[in-house]
Amino acid sequence: MEPVTIALAKGRLADKTMELLEAIGVDCAEVRNPGRKLVFGEPTGRFRFILVKPSDVPTYVDHGVADIGVAGKDTLMEENRPLYELLDLGFGRCRLCVAGFPSGSRAVTDANFRVATKYPNIAREYYGARGQTIEIIKLNGSVELGPLVGLSDVILDIVESGGTLRANGLEILETVVENVSARVVVNCVSLKTKGERIRFLIDALSAELARRRAQKEEGS
Repeated sequence: MEPVTIALAKGRLADKTMELLEAIGVDCAEVRNPGRKLVFGEPTGRFRFILVKPSDVPTYVDHGVADIGVAGKDTLMEENRPLYELLDLGFGRCRLCVAGFPSGSRAVTDANFRVATKYPNIAREYYGARGQTIEIIKLNGSVELGPLVGLSDVILDIVESGGTLRANGLEILETVVENVSARVVVNCVSLKTKGERIRFLIDALSAELARRRAQKEEGS
């Protein structure tokens, strides 16, 4: 039987996802010690894992190379692939916001209003829905630097604590998406061809998340 292939986003998301999978009995030992490998097996043969760049998870799942993927809601919105989003894992929680200098900055209605972001598609859709034309400046890191050096008027980026913004004299001006967290997405064809095994996995993950929530509530 062909294994269910799971695409894991390298880094913190993969670690959190593996912790959850191990809690429901999935052996992730080989993925925990990857070396230079990118494709990993699992002793029972039920699952296979691939480690990919976070922004590439939707692409692998969309093309059917992976049956299941775990990615942040921000990544899924930016890629906008035709995938089934089946579960909110709850970790990696943050907000997607527009940030800049406090009031007194140029208005978004000004000509050549510039938005620096890692999410050009989200920015274009967000401002376009309000009938506003902007210049998008695509950055891949240190987006906060944009307003500081005059490259952009504002940024559109994920915000966790807001500490980096405050340290650089910036503040949240608008919240685009309140709840950005890790989501489980599934390939549309895989849900039909491997549906029973995929749903069993999703149900097990849901039950484990519910158990953890209950445990947390009891302890509070």
